[in-house]
Amino acid sequence: MTETEGGLDKVAEVLTWRESKLFSEAERVALEYAEAITYTDRQVDDVLFDKVKAHFTEAQIVELTAAIALENFRSKFNPTLGVEAQGFCMVPKR
Repeated sequence: MTETEGGLDKVAEVLTWRESKLFSEAERVALEYAEAITYTDRQVDDVLFDKVKAHFTEAQIVELTAAIALENFRSKFNPTLGVEAQGFCMVPKR
């Protein structure tokens, strides 16, 4: 996989993943799942969970759910305690 296929270009387009041609179907389902978990006005219904199960094993679903939950935890915990970015993940400018 080249950098264009899976690297910084995807990071730059993550906010427009629905329209982007860079994401695979499994990645799109994972992003939809992450949004449903993250946004309080949404939920993971049976239709979405069936889509997740079509692309991921049970162990992968547990790991994906844990990763999403951890990032949601950090998004509340870190700012509250003033924990700032350490510069390990540089998001490219759009």
